[in-house]
Amino acid sequence: MNLDRNSIIGFVLLIGLAIGFVFYSQHEAKKFKQIKTEAAVSEQAAQKQSNVAASKVIKDTTSTVDSTIPAAFRGEEKIFKVSNNLLTLDISNKGAYPVEASLRKYKSYNNYVNKKQEELKLFSADKNNKLVYKLPIDGHEIWTDELYFTPQERASDSLPLVMTAAIGNGKSVIVTYALSRDNYMMDVTMKLVGMESELSKLSNIPVQWSTTVNHTEKDIEGERRYAQTHFRYTDKEHDYFTFSLKPEKKLEEKPIEWIGVKAHYFNSTLVTKDKNFINVAYESSEPKEDTSFVVKNLAKLAIPVASASNDFNFNFKWFIGPNDFNTLKSFNLDMEEMIQFGFGIMSFVKYIVKWAILPLFNMLHGVVPSIGIVIILMTLIIRILLSFLTYKSQLSSAKMRVLKPEIDALKLKLGDNQQAMGMEQMKLYRSTGVNPLGGCLPMLLQMPFLLAMYYLFPAIIDLRQQKFLWAEDLSTYDNILDLGFKIPFYGDHVSLFTVLMALSSIGLALYSRQMTAGQEMSGPNGQIMKWMPFIMPLMFLGWFNNFASGLTFYYFLSNMLSLAQQYIIQKFFINEDKIHAQLKENKAKGPTTSKWQQKLEDMQKAQQDKMSRSQRR
Repeated sequence: MNLDRNSIIGFVLLIGLAIGFVFYSQHEAKKFKQIKTEAAVSEQAAQKQSNVAASKVIKDTTSTVDSTIPAAFRGEEKIFKVSNNLLTLDISNKGAYPVEASLRKYKSYNNYVNKKQEELKLFSADKNNKLVYKLPIDGHEIWTDELYFTPQERASDSLPLVMTAAIGNGKSVIVTYALSRDNYMMDVTMKLVGMESELSKLSNIPVQWSTTVNHTEKDIEGERRYAQTHFRYTDKEHDYFTFSLKPEKKLEEKPIEWIGVKAHYFNSTLVTKDKNFINVAYESSEPKEDTSFVVKNLAKLAIPVASASNDFNFNFKWFIGPNDFNTLKSFNLDMEEMIQFGFGIMSFVKYIVKWAILPLFNMLHGVVPSIGIVIILMTLIIRILLSFLTYKSQLSSAKMRVLKPEIDALKLKLGDNQQAMGMEQMKLYRSTGVNPLGGCLPMLLQMPFLLAMYYLFPAIIDLRQQKFLWAEDLSTYDNILDLGFKIPFYGDHVSLFTVLMALSSIGLALYSRQMTAGQEMSGPNGQIMKWMPFIMPLMFLGWFNNFASGLTFYYFLSNMLSLAQQYIIQKFFINEDKIHAQLKENKAKGPTTSKWQQKLEDMQKAQQDKMSRSQRR
C-alpha cells in the first residue's frame, strides 16, 4: 500500500513538473519574442539615427552655408507622376520611389458598388511603400530615402522621369522610370556615378522593398488567403509562399530573376535584367484589426557588385497590374504561375485548365460579353462532351439493377457467409460479362473537370465585378441575406447560389440512389456510403458560402443538367429488357474472365483459404 501511495505521489509530481515546464517554456518564448521585437525596433531607430548623423556629417564637412550643401541633402518632398493609359504612379523626390500606384481600368469593390469613378489604388502614399538602396557615401552607409532627387524637366507625365541626387564631389545617384503606352511593365534604372572607389569595397548593394497591399475586394479574408510572394530562380524554377502560412522566409540559397507580391487579382513584381537579386528574404504581417490593407511585406534583397566602375548601372523592370493570365504569359517569365489553377496533389488539374477550359472560356467570352451566359454555355458544352461517360455509368447501373434478383437469391441462399457471397457474386458477374465497377470509372473521369472549375473561377480576373441575375459580382459570394451574426463553419450571410447548389446536389443524390437501389454496400462502410451523398451537400453549404458565386452558379447548373441528362439517358437510351436478354445470352455462352476479375477472384480465394486454415487451428 505504501509503495502504491509513493508511486501515485511520484506520478503526480512528474505531471506537475511537466505542466510547470510547459508554462515556463511559454513564458520564456514570449519573453524572447518581446526581446527580439524590442531589438528590431532599436536597430531600426539606430539605423535611422545613423543615417541622419551621416547626412549631418556630410553637410558639416561640405559647408556650413545651406546653399553650398549638396542638393541630395536638402529640399522638401514633392510628388511627380509617371503614367500611361493603364497605370499612374506617384513618385516621391525623397528616395525616388513610387509611393502610390493607381490602375486606371479597375475600381475597388467599394467604389464599384457605390458607383464612384475613382481608380483602384494597389498601394497608397499613406502606407509607407518604399524601394530603397543602401549606398556607401563618404565613409557612411545611407539609404536612398534620405536623399532628395531633382527631376529633369519633361513635357508630360507619359515621358520617362529622370531623377538625380547630387551628393557632391562629382558623385550622383540617377533613377529613371519609363512606361510605354499599353503596358503595366515599367523600365527602371538605378545608376551610380563617380563612386568606383566606394563600390570596389563592396560585394553587393543591399535593397529593401516595402509593400503594403490595399484591401480592394469584398472579402478581405479571401484576399489574405491568396496573398503570396512568388519568385523565379535563375535556374527557371518557380516557387511561392503564402503569407498567412509562412510569414517570413530566407531564400538565400540561389539568386532570383524576379520576385512579386501577389494579392487576389493584382500583383507588384520586380524583374531583373542584367544582374540578379541575391541574399533574398521577406517578412510579412497581416494585422487582423486593420482591414484597410491585405498584407505588409518587406523584401530584403541585394544587388551583386561584380566589378566597380564610375558608371554602375542596375537595370530592372517593375510590373504593377492585374493577374491576367494572357498578360502575364506574354512576358515569357512564368509570371502566369502566380495564378494558381491547381497545386499539391491536384497540380495536374492546371494542365486541364490551361489547355482546355481556359481556351474555351476565352473563346466564348470573345463572342459573348456576359460572363453569366458564358458560364451557361461552358456548362452545356462540358456536359455534352462528358455525356458518353454519363451514358456508360448509367448503363453499368442498369446492368446491376437487372442482376439484382439473382444477387438477392444468392443472399437468401448463403446467408451471412460474406466470403462465399463474394465468390458467387464474382462468378455471376463473370458469367454475364458485367463489370461491377463499370459505373465508377466514368464518374472518376469526370472529377478532373469539376476540380478544374473549382480552381478556375475564383482565380481569373474576368469574373471580377461582373453582374449576373442577383449576383452583383461573380468573383465573390452573392449574399442575399446578411445575418448580423456569425455561425461557425457557415458565416454571417446566406449565399443563394450556394443554397441552390446544395439543394441540387441532394436532388441528384436522391435520383442516383433510386437508380442504384439494391446495389449498396453492406456493413458499417455501406451505411456510411449510403448517407455520404446527403452529408456532402450540407458540408458544401458551409464550405462554399464564401466562394465566388460564379463557381457555385456553375456547380448548381451542372447538377441540374446532369440530372436532366441522366433522366433522358435512362428514359430514351437504356432498355432494361434488352439488357437482361443480352446478359442471359452472355451467360449461355459461358464465363469470360478479365484480368481484374481473375485477380479479384484469386484474392478472395486466398482470403477464404486463410480463414479456413485459421478455423482448423
